[in-house]
Amino acid sequence: MEVRRTAVVKLAVSDKHRDALHRTAEYYLYCANRTSEFCWSKSSIDDCKTNKRTVRDALYTDLREETELHAQLVQAAIRRGVEAVKGVVERWKKGQRVSRPTFTAETIDYDTRSATFSRTTASLATVDGRVELPFVLPSSSPTPYEQYVLSEDYEFRESTLRYDPVTDEFYLNISMRRYDSDQSGVSTDTEHQSVLGIDLGVNSLAVASTGTFWQGDDYDHWCREFEKQRGKMQQRGTQAAHNAVLRLGKREDAWRKQYIHTVANEIVSEAVENGCDVIVFEKLDGIRERLPFAEWHHIWAFRRLVEYVEYKAPERGVSIEQVAPNHTSQRCSRMDCGFTHESNRDGEHFHCQKCGYEVNADYNAAKNIGLRYARKRHHRLRSSPTSGGGDAPVDVRVNGGTLNGESHRPIVGD
Repeated sequence: MEVRRTAVVKLAVSDKHRDALHRTAEYYLYCANRTSEFCWSKSSIDDCKTNKRTVRDALYTDLREETELHAQLVQAAIRRGVEAVKGVVERWKKGQRVSRPTFTAETIDYDTRSATFSRTTASLATVDGRVELPFVLPSSSPTPYEQYVLSEDYEFRESTLRYDPVTDEFYLNISMRRYDSDQSGVSTDTEHQSVLGIDLGVNSLAVASTGTFWQGDDYDHWCREFEKQRGKMQQRGTQAAHNAVLRLGKREDAWRKQYIHTVANEIVSEAVENGCDVIVFEKLDGIRERLPFAEWHHIWAFRRLVEYVEYKAPERGVSIEQVAPNHTSQRCSRMDCGFTHESNRDGEHFHCQKCGYEVNADYNAAKNIGLRYARKRHHRLRSSPTSGGGDAPVDVRVNGGTLNGESHRPIVGD
């Protein structure tokens, strides 16, 4: 059986190579956005182009001349653009509100021709030709890095280069593959795995199936404070006020990213501390429709949180999966029930109309998200200890802290 793992490694990048990577990412995003523009039609679903070969034949030559990117990178950018439009078209067919996809994050998709590896370096195609970049070796042992990247049992497959503006570092998410099975044909790497389900919401930014809550109160409070300050400055109408607004925007952006980084670190730690091999999120497609009261900064936080966990978790040996979100908030998560009805949920309270199970609604949804993945693969869901009539939240984190009963104890973030 084929076993795939993802290893996240930091790259040691010189100033010269750093400039080459930034310019390559700029051209790559240009190609992806040009593809999106070419494929998109705001007037009709049928006019959107989603055939990769047709789009590639139409754009490839021009994009090669306009960017001087490696041939495989141009094709990868075209694929990214087509896939994004295809996903939007599927949501459009379901009657959901959509818009043309755009790409801004500095990421580049590499295949085995545009990126080659030794066990300690990566050779990446850039606009300045090939650059060889050493991996930053871990200081602790053993690590997923050593398990996968340094192991001769795994072969390198596709990878994604990602620039993190918060840390000003480049990382590679490398897909590794090996073939491994026991006499029964069951992969020894996936046997008896434990799953952590995560529900995303407005009242609670994230809730784990173990009963840990990451409340959104502090996040919402500071988003409102930044907005108030921005409004006051804009009313002045002076150049100095305009410059102050720009500086405030940069501080706010940095604050948001750091806040979500902290939550992502805590989610990964929650998985590790509870012996979970997989973190499962709901798919974010159509989340605006599912959460009509969510503001733009909530949607931004959800997407960033999943993105950050996706590259942090593999560093600690945890994989990430996503499942369809339908009915996870209305279904009873009790193993012997599973009754689904819209009247089961009333705001933040869940009360099963069939078995009488009562619990926090977001916590119930987190368990259902984990169960949806676990049941298909015969894994175990990691949930909180039962108490009386059912599971009860055992740990609530607020603003990087823990809430137990009536007391709040701050925790120093990472």
